[in-house]
Amino acid sequence: MKACIAGIGSYVPARVLTNADLERMVATSDEWIRERTGIRERRIAATGEACSDLAVQAGKRALTAAGLAATDLDMILVATCTGDYPLPATACLVQYQLGATKAAACDLSAACCGFVYALSVADAYIKTGMRHVLVIGSEVMSAITDWTDRNTCVLFGDGAGAAVVSASDGERGILSTHLRSDGTLCELIMVPGGGSHTPPSEKVIDERLQYIKMKGNETFKVAVRSLEEIARSTLAANHLRVEDIDLYVPHQANIRILKAVMERLSLPIEKVMLNVDRYGNTSAASIPIALDEAVREGRIKDGSLVLLGAFGAGLTWASAVIRW
Repeated sequence: MKACIAGIGSYVPARVLTNADLERMVATSDEWIRERTGIRERRIAATGEACSDLAVQAGKRALTAAGLAATDLDMILVATCTGDYPLPATACLVQYQLGATKAAACDLSAACCGFVYALSVADAYIKTGMRHVLVIGSEVMSAITDWTDRNTCVLFGDGAGAAVVSASDGERGILSTHLRSDGTLCELIMVPGGGSHTPPSEKVIDERLQYIKMKGNETFKVAVRSLEEIARSTLAANHLRVEDIDLYVPHQANIRILKAVMERLSLPIEKVMLNVDRYGNTSAASIPIALDEAVREGRIKDGSLVLLGAFGAGLTWASAVIRW
């Protein structure tokens, strides 16, 4: 049996935070942000709107697209680094709110690579007998964003995307997934405070350690190199060439990173899904939101060959190739 994506959906909060809004919050400008990131605006969760709330909305839409009920699900995987609570798993809250009474549920943390990592887990479970797995990438990045740091606050947004992964005996499906990590580079992107290493304290609050920290220049170089490497490895493993790909759907981190990868792979922009200008970096939600938009815009059709590529904290990077 192959694991195929039977339905996909996404959800973003109503509130739009533009670059002009950020100009009133920190020392920055619309031109500076667009030149360095490609971002014009991003979505921000409302007060009281949690990770599980976004995930449930995306999950419902994916189930509708797949023509399934929540009770058909065998498992729910939520990829997130901004869950509702330290425990329980956000996936359990989603399972309850959806009414997926037969589904096991757990979270997966791989930052911006979370959705592709979770997709690989779903693929494995489908191959061992499960019928339907709901994979969700959901993030409220605004909760861990330091809105006084102009270098990071311009980057992130909130949202969720979901895919129903189902068993199929046809030609469609996930051809392969490829996962990488390098913990020696963990300090390039991290939230240093609030966990068991540096528990919540006055020091954490005073030094704003509960917010995401990034070393941008170093991250840029590793991201470009890693995304190119894993894309080529994934294609080679499936005896494919870059020209065979109908659409490349990368993690929407930064337009400069994406353009550098496109140039290295000789991928024309017509074959790349880009929406970073409207949503910013939504971490694990980034790829499924982009996938959902690509399907709705008709850029992905039955039989399309789709390549995914992600890079994030850990450091982690991941890729998958799918026959839609």
